[in-house]
Amino acid sequence: MFTTRVARSRVVSDSSDLVIEESSLGFALDAADSARLFDPSGGLVDSYSWTSHAATTFGRCPNGAGPFVTTLAATKGTVNACPGDVSFLPWPGAATVAAVGPVGLFNGNLSGLVYEVIGSTNVLWGARNGPGSLFRLVPNGTNWAADTTNGWATGKTLRYPNGTGDVDAEGLTFAGTDSTGGLFVAAERDNSVNSISRNSILRFDPAAPGASLTATHEWNLTADIPATGANVGLEAITWIPDSLLVARGFFDESKARAYNPADYPNHGSGLFFVGVEATGMVYAYSLDQAGTNFTRIAMITTGLAGVMDLQFDRDLNDLWAVCDNGCEGRSVVLRIDTTGKFTVARRFERPTGMPNLNNEGFAIAPASLCVSNTKPVFWADDSETDGQAIRRGTLPCSAF
Repeated sequence: MFTTRVARSRVVSDSSDLVIEESSLGFALDAADSARLFDPSGGLVDSYSWTSHAATTFGRCPNGAGPFVTTLAATKGTVNACPGDVSFLPWPGAATVAAVGPVGLFNGNLSGLVYEVIGSTNVLWGARNGPGSLFRLVPNGTNWAADTTNGWATGKTLRYPNGTGDVDAEGLTFAGTDSTGGLFVAAERDNSVNSISRNSILRFDPAAPGASLTATHEWNLTADIPATGANVGLEAITWIPDSLLVARGFFDESKARAYNPADYPNHGSGLFFVGVEATGMVYAYSLDQAGTNFTRIAMITTGLAGVMDLQFDRDLNDLWAVCDNGCEGRSVVLRIDTTGKFTVARRFERPTGMPNLNNEGFAIAPASLCVSNTKPVFWADDSETDGQAIRRGTLPCSAF
């Protein structure tokens, strides 16, 4: 069997365990290209030509025997993840969803979401990717509306640490128990130079005054993440506490042993997980909060063609990865297995009552809002279908 991994420029032959990395030999597989595999005598063993990058990999399906197709995920060292090989369960919450406003606030492009309870106030934070902005939403009866205090009425524009640029804000999270330590944004580019990738995690202080927020920190991951198109890079971010990672024996690939927070001074009390739209891969990072340094701790395969948002359920300790209309709005739940690695534990279809929308954001409310074993979840529709950007559904409060 012969597989070409375009996005990471590698050729893999699983049958002979041959792996050729672009970084070691200096070659590249372009958007329109071909790859050929020869035996030692010069005979052609296999070949494949393509016209555009694969979202995941190209591989023979059924595994090793059928024609080349776009696989569900990159699976170096194991069998191909072929379409149709895995099944997705029905959505575990309610089948129906409801649009919850606000209408006309975002003008499209709403992406990342994260839910926070601040004292007696429920807050739904939203990130818009263009113009790059941060929104603070609060309940308005059964719906949600922009917070009209402290300059939040129309959102706050986001700038890079030097005060310039237009941050393509895609994913959104906070570290620790609340946003007092900052809101962290995953961005794939500066919209003012939108043909160039700039895959970064940026920290913003939501308490800062003014109509715009300037990042206090930027961790530029561009050189550490396999190259993608400028508009299909970092799309998602979430944070997971060290306490959970240590308790579950999370494996640190950079050290080839169990993760030890003491190895990473100034990193805070957890790791940041980011998702890439083009590949469906997730990467775990330790960020030096005193500067711009970072360490990649792990790479995680989701099986999705793309990751549009990540959300860590802090009550059930589940890592959710969600996709958009490009893969029928499906989601997967990842959990740390006995080897210390995040693997897919559950796969879910979208709720049957929700159309196949361009959902790029997903937020889970905390257990404090559970009623009859049910808690709210929210999706952000980048296309603002029918004028509605945010829809509410439910998930069980107990493990499933």
